[in-house]
Amino acid sequence: MPTECSAKGMAFAPVDGRRVVADFAGGAITSNAGALLLGATDRAIGLIERFAGCFVDGRAGDRVMHDVSALVGQRVLGIALGYEDLVDHDRLRHDPLLGVVLGRLEARPNSPGRRRCAPLAGKSTLNRLEHGTAVIDRYRRIAHEPPLIERLFVDLFLDAHAKPPKEIVLDLDATDDPLHGHQEGRFFHGYYDCHCYLPLYVFCARHLLAARLRRSNIDASAGAVEEVARIVGQIRERWPRVRIILRADSGFARETLMTWCEQNRVDYLFGLARNPRLVDYIAIELAWAEDDAEKTGEPARRFADFRWTTKDSWSRRRRVVAKAEWMPGRGDNGANPRFVVTSLKTSTYDAQTLYEQLYCARGEMENRIKECQLDLFADRTSTKTMRANQLRLWLASMAYVLLTALRRIGLAHTELAVATCGTIRLRLLKIGAVVTKSVRRIRIAMSSACPNAAEFRLAHARLCR
Repeated sequence: MPTECSAKGMAFAPVDGRRVVADFAGGAITSNAGALLLGATDRAIGLIERFAGCFVDGRAGDRVMHDVSALVGQRVLGIALGYEDLVDHDRLRHDPLLGVVLGRLEARPNSPGRRRCAPLAGKSTLNRLEHGTAVIDRYRRIAHEPPLIERLFVDLFLDAHAKPPKEIVLDLDATDDPLHGHQEGRFFHGYYDCHCYLPLYVFCARHLLAARLRRSNIDASAGAVEEVARIVGQIRERWPRVRIILRADSGFARETLMTWCEQNRVDYLFGLARNPRLVDYIAIELAWAEDDAEKTGEPARRFADFRWTTKDSWSRRRRVVAKAEWMPGRGDNGANPRFVVTSLKTSTYDAQTLYEQLYCARGEMENRIKECQLDLFADRTSTKTMRANQLRLWLASMAYVLLTALRRIGLAHTELAVATCGTIRLRLLKIGAVVTKSVRRIRIAMSSACPNAAEFRLAHARLCR
């Protein structure tokens, strides 16, 4: 008579005379227990349902097993948890916890064949979501509406404030998104020395307001006026009296953008590319800085504040602030002049404060872009069409918005309050747990030795408050 045998264990080196044996018979265990916090964050800000509302589902309702809300939620949570590829979801769809977070223990009850279907979708269904077109056709039954998605980013930013701030600073920047295939809109960019896209990002501190995918055969500021006009208009619909400052590097110091700001009550602070005329204009300040550096042996700075205009590209004279810096030990090339152009008044910001405290803070935006691209895979734009790649960028951006909300609401005044998305994922989201399901409850038992249990409990209490 045959007997039932358990799976063979794997023996490892003994410890203190005791055998060490491992097997895969632990039951329903997940490595994504921190997704519970992501689910609580989503319920606090309503991101997934609002994002799903930007899609049009043309599928036959009685045959749908995974609705758009589940597909969008699965993709956003998957990216936040570190699963950047669609093929990852062929395994992730069976995760014992992710379906719990999305409120789906099984496929939709009225769907045919639901007993054979996993609670969540696989790569093929999610692929149809990403490759949707503007108009539903025979083969593509899910479409998304870009204007609604763009508006949602700003709405989520506005909703994050209990009351309107007196002043906000909007940071603009363009970055490279390297391409390794033959995607639509692929061009070689000389500065980045590769074929790439040139996405435009707009941030307000840690809040992401826009992520626009663009071809790379354009100026860095291309489309910036339209993007800023849309965002500023939406902000002023709710906050009509807020003061707005636009901040960017020299790639955005263009006449069209500066003129638009001056005509629409928006202040600006842009880097200004140096040229021989500008450097000659601050020759005295550079000489004083060189003298100070020689006396102290340390880098020395002097600042100049003057009115300036170009020969033919600017329509008027504007305030320019110069940093005349000398770096000792670099021989005759110790000069390091920098320039910014601004509409801010001298009575509001003196030259040194304007440059060192306001303009230099722009560098923090670079860290936010790195989070999006390195931690949340915003550069995984490998599909054929720009429309599908734009949606991929938005999905990654929504994952960033979700983690930013978790950081802002649940982790304030903790050691993770300023942690990157990658660190938050490593310490709070990738937690192992045993999942036990019964008739009355679902229990997720996490390790008693979890090093960030205190932060997890605090975040849970704040998000559920």
